[in-house]
Amino acid sequence: MFDPGEVRDILASAARQRTTFTYGGLLGLLGHTFTRPLMRQLCKVLDRIDEDGRACGEPGLAVLVVRQSDGLPGQGWFVSRTAIYDDLPLEWEGPEARRYTQARQAEAFDYWNAR
Repeated sequence: MFDPGEVRDILASAARQRTTFTYGGLLGLLGHTFTRPLMRQLCKVLDRIDEDGRACGEPGLAVLVVRQSDGLPGQGWFVSRTAIYDDLPLEWEGPEARRYTQARQAEAFDYWNAR
């Protein structure tokens, strides 16, 4: 349903512009309206993009897709990365999660702006 290459290109461009997308905003850009099933499919693609990028030494791009309500990635982003990162915050909401998210976003912004 979602082309990982297209989504990756969109997110790399967003990183170069130092911007983020809401889940609904990215779905809209891809020609869909927000539904939970579509969001879950999109999240699987985002995880794959990050896995492929990690294999190439790139920082994650999925962190650039956030909830409209608080500007943080969804709980699934944090949970799916517990086996990868040993510095994840204990909570996926609140100030600690915000600082962590902003640091990961800055890594993506800096990496893609150097390309």
